[in-house]
Amino acid sequence: MDKYHVGPGKVYEIVNKIKPEFDLRRLRAGKNYTILKSKDSTEQAKVFIYQQDLIHYAIVDFKDSIFTKKVEKEVTVKLQKASGIIESSLSQTLDDMHVSPIVANDLSEIYAWTIDFFRLQKNDRFKIVYEQKFIEDSIPAGIGRIRSALFEHSGTPFYAFKYVPDSITGIEEYFDDKANNLRRAFLKAPLKFSRISSRYNLRRKIAFYGRVKPHLGTDFAAPIGSPIMSTANGQVIESKYRGGNGNYVKIRHNATYTTQYLHMKKRKVKVGDYVKQGDIIGWVGMTGNTSGPHVCYRFWKNGRQVDPLKEKLPEAEPLPKKIQEQYLVDIQPLKQELDAIPYQTKN
Repeated sequence: MDKYHVGPGKVYEIVNKIKPEFDLRRLRAGKNYTILKSKDSTEQAKVFIYQQDLIHYAIVDFKDSIFTKKVEKEVTVKLQKASGIIESSLSQTLDDMHVSPIVANDLSEIYAWTIDFFRLQKNDRFKIVYEQKFIEDSIPAGIGRIRSALFEHSGTPFYAFKYVPDSITGIEEYFDDKANNLRRAFLKAPLKFSRISSRYNLRRKIAFYGRVKPHLGTDFAAPIGSPIMSTANGQVIESKYRGGNGNYVKIRHNATYTTQYLHMKKRKVKVGDYVKQGDIIGWVGMTGNTSGPHVCYRFWKNGRQVDPLKEKLPEAEPLPKKIQEQYLVDIQPLKQELDAIPYQTKN
């Protein structure tokens, strides 16, 4: 602001005034901004506009009083179609078609429990209908969700349709053409890239005290700041800092299962939030009683802490019977749309 004739005192006032709505410490190098200046000879800055991305802007107005507001550009969503035949990998096939790598990542997550994408076979093939976001109907502004997909692996077709089975939680799921859920009930780990540094052990010896103390969690080591994911759908019932746990989040998944994530650097969710499997709920840290960066993952079954790596975890539930009939009606045009898409071959 100095080169726009706004002194340190005024900057300090602006920063503190708008901090609850917009923390200016989170400005990032490389982002675009616009300054609106006064029309007199001083040409002093009066409005600061920060472009967070193509869609989101923050406006800081200090002409008279100081206030800020966040603005979103109007976005339209158009459905795009893509299909292909695998020659080497899914990502390479989509890249050859000039389709965003985000689509490949989303597709691999949808079929994570159904298809091993590291063992795709040549001539496996796919069809997808996905959302593309646009500003002013012409400027690409990112990829939305995959609406429907068909992946033929080893000659077997696997359909996937996006559906919201519970309007209260609003959580999207992917089901096949028989109303079966494509995911498993729980992820194997709350981190994508990590290693187990300490397992669940009822006779773990704590060197600091020279005595045996049960370790009722599984520790996953990872660098500080690594995103921690909820391993299943559920509702946050605790999100706070307490003693040796440090920053932690606890999630109730149903009447049987609850999970807890300890030693976070920072929490992202609050009590009452609904989260879906894979949502980021915090970041790896070293808060509480810990000698290195990791997340201690604790798992409850019927109120008792157990070892999740030795549990026979349940399959994700299919759609409730009462809405299966409507679901099967709803997906019929989507299925017909997929079936009608021709497979695109490489030129």
